[in-house]
Amino acid sequence: MTYWLINIWFLLAALIIAVVAALWPRLQKGDGRQPGPHFRAMLAALAVVLVLTAVFDNAIIGFGIVDYDPGKISGVRLGVAPLEDFAYTVAAALIVPAVWTMLAKRSGSS
Repeated sequence: MTYWLINIWFLLAALIIAVVAALWPRLQKGDGRQPGPHFRAMLAALAVVLVLTAVFDNAIIGFGIVDYDPGKISGVRLGVAPLEDFAYTVAAALIVPAVWTMLAKRSGSS
């Protein structure tokens, strides 16, 4: 099993949760004025955590702390970090604000 086959499940779940969060105000009973997740803020946060992931993943892989089975990665790398390593960062950047939005109190701000 390749890392992409594992990652696809995390990315698919993150996408479904993000879509549900975007529709969440309409799914709730009420006036529908509750805001959904702020997608520009999500993208800005994603950009920051992708840069941090690139820096620190390259460091831990470069120092030999972590390694990947060459037969299970696509071979596409950013520095020494395989592209597959960034999937969890993308999933987290989608899931965290989406869940936060759905768990926020209806009368409070999100």
